[in-house]
Amino acid sequence: MTDMDRWRREREEGDLFLKFDRALTHAIKLLGWTRSSYYLMSAFTSMLFIIGYVWWPLVVDYLNTVDVSKPVLAQVDWLLISIFGVMSLLIMWRADIRSDSVIVAVGFVGGLVIESWGTQTHLWTYYTLERPPLWIIPAWPIASLSIDRLYKFLDFVLGAKRENHEELKNTKNYQLLFTILYWLIFPLFYFLMLRFVAPTFDKSLTLAALFLCAFLILTPTDSRGAVLTFIAGAGLGYFLELWGTTRLCWTYYTREMPPLFAVLAHGMAAVAFWRTALIVRMIGQKILTRQVNVMAQQDLTAEFAESAEG
Repeated sequence: MTDMDRWRREREEGDLFLKFDRALTHAIKLLGWTRSSYYLMSAFTSMLFIIGYVWWPLVVDYLNTVDVSKPVLAQVDWLLISIFGVMSLLIMWRADIRSDSVIVAVGFVGGLVIESWGTQTHLWTYYTLERPPLWIIPAWPIASLSIDRLYKFLDFVLGAKRENHEELKNTKNYQLLFTILYWLIFPLFYFLMLRFVAPTFDKSLTLAALFLCAFLILTPTDSRGAVLTFIAGAGLGYFLELWGTTRLCWTYYTREMPPLFAVLAHGMAAVAFWRTALIVRMIGQKILTRQVNVMAQQDLTAEFAESAEG
C-alpha cells in the first residue's frame, strides 16, 4: 500500500467517523436527550439491579417458568420488554433533574399510599401476598415520569405548527371544550370507582380515597391539563395492567384482566400526582423566594452598618 492509498483510506475512515458522529448527534437531539437523561437512566438501571439483588428469589421463580424444551423466543415476554423500552425512552425525553425530582418523590409516596390502600382492602392481591410488596413501589415514580412525558407530548402535538397556540388556549371555545371533556370524564370515573370499591365501603382507607378523589374532581384548577394527564395516565396504565393481570403478578377481586376501573385509575392517580407536584413546587418556590429576600435584607443591613461606621 502506497502512502497515497494509506492517506485516502485514513481520510475515508475519518469521513465515516464524522458522518457517524453527526448521525448520533442528530439522533440524540431528535430523542430529546439531555445530561439529566443519562442521570435518570443510570438511576433507573441501578434501581433494577438493586431490586433484583434484594429480591433475588423472585427473579429465580420467574426464570424457573422458562421451559427449556420449547423455543426461547416463543417464551420471551415481548410485552414486558416493550413496556420497559418505551418507558426508558420516555423518561429520557427532555429530562430535567430539578423538575423530575419532585415527580419522583411524589410518585414514591403516592404509589406507597395507593398500593397500601388496594392491598390492605384486598381490592387487588399480589402473587407474593405482601401488602404491599416493596418491590412494586419504585414502578410508580418511573410511571409518573413516563406519564409526564406523554402529557408533554400530547401538549406538543396539540400545539405543533401553531404560532397562535397560546392565544388559542385562552379562547373561550377552547377552554369550553376541555371543560366539557373534564365534566364528562371525571364524574364517569367516579361512578366506576364507586361500583368497584363498593365491597370495601366499610374500610377507612376506601372512604379516604373516595373523599380525596371527590375533592380533586370538584376543585379543578386546569381542565385542559387534567384531561391530558388523565388520558396519558390511562393510556400507559392499560399496558401496565394488561401485563400485570395476564401474568398473574397481581389479581383483582373481580378477576378481570384488567378491569376498566383499574386502567382509568392510573389516569386519576396521574392527575392527583400532577396536582400534588404543582403544590410542592409552589411551596418550594415561596420558601426559596423568602430565603432570597432574607439574604438580600441581611446584605442591605450589613452595607448600611458598614457605611454608618465609615
